[in-house]
Amino acid sequence: MATSLLLDTHVLLWVATRDDRLGPRARDAIRDGTTTVFVSAVTAWEIAIKRALGKLEAPGDVMELVRYYRFDALDITIDHALGVEALPSHHRDPFDRLLVSQARSEGLTLVSNDARLAEYDVSYLPATR
Repeated sequence: MATSLLLDTHVLLWVATRDDRLGPRARDAIRDGTTTVFVSAVTAWEIAIKRALGKLEAPGDVMELVRYYRFDALDITIDHALGVEALPSHHRDPFDRLLVSQARSEGLTLVSNDARLAEYDVSYLPATR
């Protein structure tokens, strides 16, 4: 397969909890030894905010998950942040919009269960069956 993936927040959590909602195509792509899998600082930020608000119970420390699964961390750059401005308003969630900008900027395939993200000019892999 030899591609590079960017996991949406819920996909990272599904991997960590071995959630059955993660479909075989996405799971196989993530497990493929030739695939580079990225987890964005956006994901850590989203998890931290939602935990602080009491809206999310998530397992473990994000950086520990990244290390455990041998994923690569993706920092947020100014170019990523500015790229959000050029995106059409298909989606209003700032976390998802920043992930789309990162995927576009870095040439990554975004793995998500949010079909609205597929409306952007970005490589997209559905996370579910």
